[in-house]
Amino acid sequence: MAMAMAGLNAISCSTVSKFLFAYSLLFVVFFLPAFTSASNTLLPGEPLHDGSTIVSLGRIFELGFFSPGSSTGRYVGIWYHNFSTFTVLWVANRESPVPDRSGSFAIAADGNLVVLDGRNGVLWSSNASSLSPNASTAEILDTGNFVLNNSGKVAWQSFDNPGNTYLPGMKIGLDLVTNVNQVFTSWRSEDDPSPGNFTLGMAPDMSTQIFIWENGKPRWRSGRWNGQVFIGIQDMVPTYIYGFKLSDFAREKKMYFYYTEFNSSHRYVLGPDGVERHLILNDDAQGWHQYWAQPILECEIYNRCGNYATCSDKGNSSECRCLKGFVPQSTPEWLAGNRTGGCVRRMPLQCERSNGSATGVGGKPDGFYLMQGVKLPDFSDWVAGSNNDSQCRNTCMKNCSCRAYSYIEGMGCFIWGRELADIHLFSSSGNDMYLRLAGSEFNDDKGLAGYAIAVIAVSAVVLLVGCVFLLWKCKRRMEAFFRRKMNRQENLVDRSGSVGHPSTTFYAENDIHEQGKSDVPLFNFRIIEEATTNFSPSNLLGEGGFGPVYKGVLPEGQEIAVKRLSQSSGQGMEEFKNEVILIAKLQHRNLVRLLGFCIQREDKILVYEYMPNRSLDAFLFDQSRKHLLNWKTRISIIEGIARGLLYLHRDSRLRVIHRDLKASNILLDEEMNPKISDFGMARIFGSDGNESTTKRVVGTYGYMSPEYAMQGLFSVKSDVYSFGVLLIEIVSGIRNSTYNHPQLSLNLLAYAWKLWNEDDVMELVDPCIRDKCSIREVSRCIIVGLLCIQDRANDRPTMSSVMLMLESENCVHPMPRQPTFAGEMSQSETDSTSFDQKLISANASITILTGR
Repeated sequence: MAMAMAGLNAISCSTVSKFLFAYSLLFVVFFLPAFTSASNTLLPGEPLHDGSTIVSLGRIFELGFFSPGSSTGRYVGIWYHNFSTFTVLWVANRESPVPDRSGSFAIAADGNLVVLDGRNGVLWSSNASSLSPNASTAEILDTGNFVLNNSGKVAWQSFDNPGNTYLPGMKIGLDLVTNVNQVFTSWRSEDDPSPGNFTLGMAPDMSTQIFIWENGKPRWRSGRWNGQVFIGIQDMVPTYIYGFKLSDFAREKKMYFYYTEFNSSHRYVLGPDGVERHLILNDDAQGWHQYWAQPILECEIYNRCGNYATCSDKGNSSECRCLKGFVPQSTPEWLAGNRTGGCVRRMPLQCERSNGSATGVGGKPDGFYLMQGVKLPDFSDWVAGSNNDSQCRNTCMKNCSCRAYSYIEGMGCFIWGRELADIHLFSSSGNDMYLRLAGSEFNDDKGLAGYAIAVIAVSAVVLLVGCVFLLWKCKRRMEAFFRRKMNRQENLVDRSGSVGHPSTTFYAENDIHEQGKSDVPLFNFRIIEEATTNFSPSNLLGEGGFGPVYKGVLPEGQEIAVKRLSQSSGQGMEEFKNEVILIAKLQHRNLVRLLGFCIQREDKILVYEYMPNRSLDAFLFDQSRKHLLNWKTRISIIEGIARGLLYLHRDSRLRVIHRDLKASNILLDEEMNPKISDFGMARIFGSDGNESTTKRVVGTYGYMSPEYAMQGLFSVKSDVYSFGVLLIEIVSGIRNSTYNHPQLSLNLLAYAWKLWNEDDVMELVDPCIRDKCSIREVSRCIIVGLLCIQDRANDRPTMSSVMLMLESENCVHPMPRQPTFAGEMSQSETDSTSFDQKLISANASITILTGR
């Protein structure tokens, strides 16, 4: 029996051993490849064969062989792992596909990465130099970067060899040491990743502009970088949304743009059609939607209308016009629709007629014609030492070759000594440019009119005969119309008790009164002119985003503030009517009071009560006046603004979202009481206060909430965010959009978070009042401000909660979280905001691989 049991045990052990061996073999055969494909590393002697992949540790990106679209060629590429759509971000062997599935991706004996065909022929190599043989490894990172390490150092990486896709952490720009321009290159087609006709990179003249080139010729440009946005991109949102930074090129010897990990859900793709598209990951992370694309309008094509001509968008088409003082170079070609020849100057400059002397001899001196809302031309030169518009103007006037100038706050003086090319008239935003013209061009066009007077006079006689006959027939009808109109106008009485005067433009005024059921008086344009001394510069109070504001005095002695909306401001008749109707129905001590309006042809004018202390920013950011705002006054201003917003959001009849709350839109009366002004961009919302969307994002950099600037979503919480920024500005006396801590590399909101988190809030207080305020009140204000600037709209308090927190010392409030964009910045990020314009010269010599 024992012997039998022993034999059975022997048989059983033998059977188990065989079973375990077979199981192990099956495990190796079936499961080992899965573990291999899950690795993120490529090692020497272990090539990656077609059909296998490596995946980053966070399982975000994957590398392997693929075939694009209908192509049968095999390429090594990087794409998103486990994503709903197959999205390729980088390709190694773009020009040399493997013809079949016999290819492999490996580390060669010399340490370089290679793509091999079935016969071990090298189709592509990383071509890194000075490598130690058999000392290389390669790995794909969670950033999407594929890195070749040799002896512990980065020898090559895909981010330095981009394709058509721009990801967070990648750099686009110029190497000032090697003189190489790192560019992105489009695919040939959707099915062919070989290099296409379009490249994207930085302008080789170091002007900080981004260009798209088509076969080496400019196709589109971004305009210069002002530290926040590219000024040639219409309505571009600020840096904390896009996350773009400019390198510290003085220290790094490289000029490049990059954007941060905060926007890892973004990517930019240069398509085979030459359009750069900004794509954003959907909320469900299952697809992408297009947020922005350039160029898509005809006027965005580089120099669409030729030199010395402007391009204006007209729906799906464009309109070309010669600049004032210029005529088509070839009239027949221009009339035939060929505008590439551009325009030429009609009358030579005085200095050109005087052998190059800037001052000239005799005749009317040259002058400057203001163009507003312009995408500034290419080929500008930055001028050192010109610190205001007047100095910039003088610099241009002294240089006979200067054709135009522009002074931009925060950037400085720019002049154009070459042809004025690629001028786009924006429908909103843009900059002012002063075009240099011969003096005769400013004689109200009398010189030119002289040639046409004879023709016009003859035509006028013929027309006059016809008009007299028609007027005689219409006389009674017109008299009846004007009689009814005058009778209605005589019933309008302004707030001071004087009779309102009818404007020459009736229809818009009728629309305002009928739609808004408003009794706001209509002012006569002549009365406004007299009150402001014909809009004299001496009466100018300031100039906002929509036009200048003048002080005026009505005949009965009442002081008024007159806002004359600029034609290029972007505020059209709809916004104008919106402001009149809204303010007429809003009555609150912390809202500015509208006294009347005026419409005269292209002029749209609003008449407000005069605020003797002007706007809050005139005190808050002025070193010589900020001490006049003591702590008690600042608290009063904060609470007054909060009360005004609470009225707009909850207590008024219309329920209004302001959408442009900022220091310059807070006016101060003689007792320093705040009044919210400028309701041109305001929106009425329903009683639920839910989010709405807009296709046109308006507002001011530094005050817009992330969801509004990014997605066009606005609600009452958009105003709450702006209020939080404004509150921190009032406490600190610092402008959010321009501040950067010199040692800590922090913006204002990040600095406020840091000091609050370290229980050192008094350090944030404006030094001129720091020793005269309560730490308890300061802490309460900072907490409220930080709660208001939370990333998610739902995490921000309502204005009723804000009022409760501000007025109650014992109110329980939630703790704020660190705002995403209020993080520490690197030194290069710091310097990118305040880059040294002196290093940006159009005379720099840079070699590029593919350029203008």
